[in-house]
Amino acid sequence: MTDEKPLNVLTICGSLRKGSLNAAVTRALPGLAPAGMTMIAAPPFDRFPLYNADVQREDGFPEPVTALAEVVRAADAVIIVSPEYNYSIPGALKNALDWVSRMPDQPFKGKPVALQSAAPGPLGGSRAQYHMRQVMIFLEALVFGRPEVFVSFAQQRVNEAGELHDEATRKVIAAQLEGFAAYIRRHGGKG
Repeated sequence: MTDEKPLNVLTICGSLRKGSLNAAVTRALPGLAPAGMTMIAAPPFDRFPLYNADVQREDGFPEPVTALAEVVRAADAVIIVSPEYNYSIPGALKNALDWVSRMPDQPFKGKPVALQSAAPGPLGGSRAQYHMRQVMIFLEALVFGRPEVFVSFAQQRVNEAGELHDEATRKVIAAQLEGFAAYIRRHGGKG
């Protein structure tokens, strides 16, 4: 594997909260990644205006939207780690995806994407992932299938320092990242 091209993977955390369980999972990814996979955190999307086609037509794309689109394009792949809000995708993340979806030369088209979620309940954010898969299909992303990562009862798997300490969860995530690396190499994202 040492002669293989390094993989630059963009991570997008769907939660804006500082003490987020999903942010803890996202922070754990670099330490669980296989050799040759580097994680790059996406720029924040918390200041994106609500998507409005009139604003886009009159003012163009806001600079933070363009910045996110550019890092998606430049990455070999993307991992989205997101909570579930009201059985679906958090509004701020959906708004960011709505803005990026309007960009010419769609950044997600042909891009390998892996999904992860963490939630305090027993389903681990699975409904949000289901909806995220629908969005990614529309964007023509290449969504990775298995292994899936649903971190259920996440508050028990993250310690007070905000670190993902549960070894079983860390193993599942490491297995997904290993499989995702092979998937990226096989499908060769646009990055």
